[in-house]
Amino acid sequence: MKPKKSFGRKVGCLRCGRKRGIVRRYDLHLCRQCFREVAMDLGFRKYQ
Repeated sequence: MKPKKSFGRKVGCLRCGRKRGIVRRYDLHLCRQCFREVAMDLGFRKYQ
């Protein structure tokens, strides 16, 4: 018998556990709210 395939979000934000709005680029796995809080510490800069 084949194992059941699971769907949906498995891994949430690593800081707060939120499952929506996850930034997975560069394997960050942070929600967008947490990403905005720690982006400067991670070396991201804001351009205009």
